[in-house]
Amino acid sequence: MAEPENHRSFTVAEDDDGIRLDRWFKRHMAEVSFNQVSRWARTGQLRLDGNKASPGDRIAAGQVLVVPPVDSAVVSSKPVRPKAHPLDPDEIAFVRAMVIAQGPDWIALDKPPGLATQGGTKTSHHLDRLLDGLADEAGNRPKLVHRLDKDTSGVLLVARSARAAAHFAKEFAGRGAKKVYWALVNGVPSIDDGLVDLPLAKQPGTGGEKMHVDEASGQPSKSRYRTIDRAGNRTAWLELRPLTGRTHQLRAHMAAIGHPIVGDAKYGGAEAFLTGGISRKMHLHARRLRISAPDGKKIDVSAEPPAHFSESLAQLGFDIEAGKALPTPVDPARSPEVKARRAAAAAKAARRSRKGERRSRGSGGSGGGARPRGRK
Repeated sequence: MAEPENHRSFTVAEDDDGIRLDRWFKRHMAEVSFNQVSRWARTGQLRLDGNKASPGDRIAAGQVLVVPPVDSAVVSSKPVRPKAHPLDPDEIAFVRAMVIAQGPDWIALDKPPGLATQGGTKTSHHLDRLLDGLADEAGNRPKLVHRLDKDTSGVLLVARSARAAAHFAKEFAGRGAKKVYWALVNGVPSIDDGLVDLPLAKQPGTGGEKMHVDEASGQPSKSRYRTIDRAGNRTAWLELRPLTGRTHQLRAHMAAIGHPIVGDAKYGGAEAFLTGGISRKMHLHARRLRISAPDGKKIDVSAEPPAHFSESLAQLGFDIEAGKALPTPVDPARSPEVKARRAAAAAKAARRSRKGERRSRGSGGSGGGARPRGRK
């Protein structure tokens, strides 16, 4: 079919393979609103390989997209990006020193404490800006796929392409990523291996900058913890695993059970600080990340704790090797207890099904038709 007059055609690039059509417009034609794209779709003007297309359709590399003309708009074949601020040599060296592992589709970084993941109104120095220092020869910069709080250190994954970013975003959203954190907390939990199951919501009056437990309208939030070691009743070194992905989840949960993370004034107040020369910096470290790469291979990356965290461990008499030697945590959904419960439930359902079948075969009744004949 001939292309309508004044319409433009674009071939979907490899970097856009698998994304939604509305996302393509955000990348390449940011001046076109979602409502406009929807109107084009409703009137049949938006075509993908000659067929009518909708904003929610997934597109594939090599497909041809036909778009109506846009009044007074300059359409670019490349993604729209914010104005770049060149990095100086020290900044480039700084971000490259963070790299601890990498693969064809990803780079794993060890983010230091005090560095924000993304910029804000008063934040011009952040990791997202520094990623220009990790761009490839073609100038393609890595893309953030998750984040860590400014004062939290440790493993942070970035994707080399938009396609890889979409894959990792799906893994994180679907809980395919397994994250392990180390933390020092004030006091010692009464249970060595426990689950915190408390719904969280944004605390009113904080502009969304703080979370709190809200049983009525909070989002489901679960965190597991294991005690690695303890210093009397003063403090404990914990392994934390977020089973959901709420903002500040681990910080809010530990404070809610009376054991705020050391250095976390926002959630722990004065109780978040220890005496005796222990650093006042946050003692929360993203120790390990396990996730599947786009090629199906498993990524398993660990980061050593920052200097202030290591010094506190030593000062409190903890042996860092104890944390490293801790067995890999069992996925709760695959634990022996859960498997046993599921097997028992399946067996019970099967017995009920067989029992109902026997009753059906043996039932008669005036309106139920003829009974099965016995063998002669």
